[in-house]
Amino acid sequence: MPRHEVVSPIPGVFYRRPDPNSPEYVKPGQTVTADDPVGLVEVMKSFHPVPAGVAGAVVDFVAEGDSVVDAGQVLVILEVEG
Repeated sequence: MPRHEVVSPIPGVFYRRPDPNSPEYVKPGQTVTADDPVGLVEVMKSFHPVPAGVAGAVVDFVAEGDSVVDAGQVLVILEVEG
């Protein structure tokens, strides 16, 4: 099956959950739609959701949670449906 790389739209800090007390948006093996958020990127206290972009299954996270990322950096790898 083809794979899709979800990339950061902006430089900032990548978060895998909406806040420290909440579960992660997605986990490996989970199925997502194109609009489902896979995480957030924060820059200067502004939080930007990162949508999956395609329907498929989460294969793995490339970026660790709470890590600094660059624009265009791969965050998550998805296996694209059909």
